[in-house]
Amino acid sequence: MKIKIILFLSFILSAAYAQENKQQDHVKPFVLGVIDEIHSVQLNEKRVLNIYLPEGYNKNDTTKYPVIYLLDGSADEDFIHVVGLIQFNNFSWINRVPKSIVVGIASVDRKRDFTYPTNSVEDKKKYPTTGQSEKFMLFIERELQPYIEKNYKSNSSKMLIGQSLGGLFATEVLFKKPLLFNKYIIISPSLWWDDGSLLKSSSEILQENFPQKTDIYIGVGKEGLTPGASNHVMEVDANLLAEKIKSSKSKSVKVDLDYLPQEDHATISHQAIFNALRILYPVKND
Repeated sequence: MKIKIILFLSFILSAAYAQENKQQDHVKPFVLGVIDEIHSVQLNEKRVLNIYLPEGYNKNDTTKYPVIYLLDGSADEDFIHVVGLIQFNNFSWINRVPKSIVVGIASVDRKRDFTYPTNSVEDKKKYPTTGQSEKFMLFIERELQPYIEKNYKSNSSKMLIGQSLGGLFATEVLFKKPLLFNKYIIISPSLWWDDGSLLKSSSEILQENFPQKTDIYIGVGKEGLTPGASNHVMEVDANLLAEKIKSSKSKSVKVDLDYLPQEDHATISHQAIFNALRILYPVKND
C-alpha cells in the first residue's frame, strides 16, 4: 500500500513538474529597455543607465530621436512609470509627444549628487555627503551626453526631469548651464536648500541675449513646510522660481507653473509629468 502511495505521489509530482516546464517553455522576458553602464571620471565611479528605446528604433537607419534625461532613473525609482507616460503619449491615436529615447540615471547618492555646498550647519550635519552637484553636472555635460550622442541615435532636443532634490538640481542646471537642455520638467524643487540661495542667484537665462528656445515646466503640490532648518514653504518657493524665470528679458524662454492641490510631495511626480508633457507639447491646430 505504501509503495502504491509513493508511486501515486511520484506520478503527481512528475506531472506537475512537466506541466510547469511546459508553461515555462511559453514564458518570455518582458523587455522595457536596455541597461547600459558608463564609467565616470568626474564621479570616480560606474553609473548605471536604464534606457528606453522607442518603437521602431533601429541603429542602422537615419532617424534620430529627442532624449529625455531622467534623474532618479532606477527601475525602483521613476524609470518605469515615466517610460509608461512617454509610450502612452506616443500612441498613434494620441501622438502628443515625439518618439523619444529615455535615459534613466540610476541614483547612487542623490543627496551628494543633487546638492551644492550649503552654509547651513544643521543641513551639513543631517546630510554629510552633500555638496557635489558641480561634479554631477560635469558628468552630464562632459561624459553622459557625449556618450549618448555617440552610442544612440539622438538629435539636438534634450529634456531634463527632476523631482524634489532632483528638482533642485534641475533648477541649478537651468541657472548655471542652461544650454545643456532645451526642456526642463522641475517638480517640487527643494529650493529651501542653503536657505533658498539658488533663488537669489543670477543666470544668463535671465538676460535679453539668451539665444536658445527653452521651455520650462514647474509643478508643485499641496506640500507645505519644507524639511530644511529655515521656514520655507514648497509652494511659495515654486512660485518665486516661476516669477524669477518670467522676469527673463529673453523672448526665447517660456515657463509654466502648475499647482496640483490634490497631490503631495510623495504623489505628485506622475501627474505632474503627464501635465508637463501636455503643456510642453501643445496640440498644433491645422
